Amino acid sequence: MEFITNSPEETEKIGAAIGKIIPAGTVLAYRGDLGAGKTAFTRGLARGLGIEDAVTSPTYTIVNEYPGKIPLFHFDMYRLSSSEDLFDIGWEDYLAVEWSERVDDVLEDALKVVIHRDPECDDGRRITIEGGEAYADLSL
Repeated sequence: MEFITNSPEETEKIGAAIGKIIPAGTVLAYRGDLGAGKTAFTRGLARGLGIEDAVTSPTYTIVNEYPGKIPLFHFDMYRLSSSEDLFDIGWEDYLAVEWSERVDDVLEDALKVVIHRDPECDDGRRITIEGGEAYADLSL
């Protein structure tokens, strides 16, 4: 399924809708260039999960944890060199994973969230969600 957004707030709205229906244990594997909107999507996801904490990018911390009914572990794999690095930090417990293409081999069952910038609109994004038949009928 594909969504077009024209602002960070609209990108967050898509994330929030997913957060409201996502089952515990689901891994979301994000793809997108720097500044594409992965963290904005995660802010919405957290809101949809009922998490009120401020969500920030985990680029330098590798993982940010947000407690809630379903806890959110926002993970950034940009600094990892391979999927072998994941096993040292317990990746199986995480929910939102940025730069997932660096560890594709261990995320085959993840819900893929691909975010592309619109070259004609600074805040425009095309969000494609792949996998997860439960989300096929999601209307926002």
